[in-house]
Amino acid sequence: MTSGSIMRLASLMGLAVMLAGCNQFGFGRSAGDLPLNAPVTPVQTISNGQTLGSGPVKVALILPLTQASGASAVGTSLRNAAELALADSASSELTVLVKDDRSSAEGARQAAQDSLSEGAELIMGPLFAANVREVGSLARAANRPVIAFSTDTSVASHNVFLLSFLIESYVERVVEFAAQRGKKSFAALVPQSDYGNVALAEFQASAARHGVRVQAIERYGPGAPAPAIQRIAGLGDQIDALFIPEQADGMVTLAPQLATSGLDSRKLQLLGTGVWNDARVLKLPALQGAWFAAPENAGFNGFAQRYRAKFGSEPARIATLSYDAVSLAAALARAQGTGAFNEGVLTNPAGFNGADGVFRFRADGQNERGLSVLQISNGAATIVSPAPKSFAGAKS
Repeated sequence: MTSGSIMRLASLMGLAVMLAGCNQFGFGRSAGDLPLNAPVTPVQTISNGQTLGSGPVKVALILPLTQASGASAVGTSLRNAAELALADSASSELTVLVKDDRSSAEGARQAAQDSLSEGAELIMGPLFAANVREVGSLARAANRPVIAFSTDTSVASHNVFLLSFLIESYVERVVEFAAQRGKKSFAALVPQSDYGNVALAEFQASAARHGVRVQAIERYGPGAPAPAIQRIAGLGDQIDALFIPEQADGMVTLAPQLATSGLDSRKLQLLGTGVWNDARVLKLPALQGAWFAAPENAGFNGFAQRYRAKFGSEPARIATLSYDAVSLAAALARAQGTGAFNEGVLTNPAGFNGADGVFRFRADGQNERGLSVLQISNGAATIVSPAPKSFAGAKS
């Protein structure tokens, strides 16, 4: 495929989403598996084996439609987003085979086997990391690509691409921005958690890339940040930035202790990740002036408005993953027909324009996304560095 053809595909994907009306994910069973905020979407019972569309190109969508306690609100929202994507794209090329993985690795394996036997050329989902591993092994053997929704990068690999927002992207974006704004000496206050472990590893790597000094790293156990905060406070003016990769629930407890420790956010720049884009965090007095990286909200807001109009309920925040996966599949099928989902097209360096902005897949299965940097001020988040609209180095 020529570079011009690839760019046309990228433009087609962008057009499909923009004509349709066109943050932040937390951790569950493994890093990034579950949405930060519980969805408002009512739980619906969706039959396994349902299909959306009737086009000649078959793709599968493997979702946690059920769980131990019954039907899944998250699965419902992801499924509804797929239906909305087909409607918005006006696709006549796709048949989407909707499969329930029953929120288990065994169920995911069975769903993948069924999808492949029914002729799926692409598998979208599943959500949980263990399930992605099962689906990925079967899909690789069948030479079929996977666009999965977990943010556990250990499950990414050749032909198993992660569409989700990765912690690594959040951390790199905010550290790079802080370095560009003249911050030179950092400390990190990091929870003892899977999220914290991943964020810390990327923080250290990003600091090295951008030539900033890491003066101290302090870890703390669940609900017990006070000793670590006091040690950070003891550094005084030796640091000009403090990175805290804590989730919204944890920040509600941690932030007041920052204030009482003597740390002054007017002198010390606080840095966080996209999980801070939560109303509870934005209202915390100690975090006013803090920076964090996240997708810009305009695209999601447009998506959510159309979702509400169609389904009469609120989407889960991660519903855009399913929406973008199906939108991409529809655009590629329209441009290419059968055989549209080869690695060369999916790893197109120009990327694609989704509901949450521009993204592209890397050959190792991870992704890059255009993220903004936001500042917390007066209980709200305002953009201080807009998300890029395209990727540097992409050739037309």
